[in-house]
Amino acid sequence: MPEVDRVAASRTAVAARKARAAVKETVRSGHRSALDVAESAWRLADGTEARMRVAELLGTLRGLGPARVADVLERLQIAPVKRLGGLGKLQRTRLRTWLRARESVVGRGRLMVLAGPTAVGKGSVAGYIRDNYPEVLLSISVTTRAPRPGEHDGVHYYFVGDAEFDAMIARGDLLEWAVVHNASRYGTPRPPVEAALASGRSVLLEIDLRGARTVRESSPDAVLVFLQPPSWEELVRRLVGRGTESTEEQARRLETARIELAAQDEFDELVVNDDVRRAAQEVVDLLAVPGGGARPAGRAGSARKRDPAPSAHQAERERDTHG
Repeated sequence: MPEVDRVAASRTAVAARKARAAVKETVRSGHRSALDVAESAWRLADGTEARMRVAELLGTLRGLGPARVADVLERLQIAPVKRLGGLGKLQRTRLRTWLRARESVVGRGRLMVLAGPTAVGKGSVAGYIRDNYPEVLLSISVTTRAPRPGEHDGVHYYFVGDAEFDAMIARGDLLEWAVVHNASRYGTPRPPVEAALASGRSVLLEIDLRGARTVRESSPDAVLVFLQPPSWEELVRRLVGRGTESTEEQARRLETARIELAAQDEFDELVVNDDVRRAAQEVVDLLAVPGGGARPAGRAGSARKRDPAPSAHQAERERDTHG
């Protein structure tokens, strides 16, 4: 190619990249919706939008990092290199439906459940979200057990007597509740959750497997996230290392954990807690992604191809910022 042609081609390529970058910036800034960009691409086959890759467009959306973009493309059956203008009719329909669903939840609160086996670090991840993502409300459970050292009413739990707990059940004030270890009762107060959702604020519930199943029945649109350990060995190490249970209690909890882990396919998303900060970020990112019911097993989150080990049934609604 003559030097003049090479220079011209290079300038054209640079101009095209700048044009695509400008389009992406309008989406990031909120001046234009991703759906509008896609529709423009399908109307004007030779426009800047048509030359954008679908992955580029999705990457401009809040909460969609590279891993989430890859997951969405897989679900939409669109190749990562595919350009908007090159999509087939069915692919356009799937992408249009997905973008519309996403736009319908932006600005409206979503309900998310975080569950997982004992000692996986649910409390640590939930606590990190509470401290670093104030836009997400971490629901405070109510319990009939006595406060542990360092626990404060209204901060870690709402501590009530059996009579008050019975009254809350009778009034329908609990989204879910359960008896833990055949002793104390735990539940999720309904009023603050519904008020937050109505105001557009998303809510995170850190609850056990039974509670997650109850929420699934009462709130089908809730996003259920299962927190996995990096491996079974690491889960055992965490449980034994925290030193808060006797040897017999540890054995019982590990057996419960096997039951809990076996139920992970009931959840919409799987997140591996190999780093609290990263796991918390992934959980928060999921709040920006359209739901649509339970996803096929093995297709979710950072745990897409991981299988820690035995299974689990989260036995206690511990404050367990340890668990």
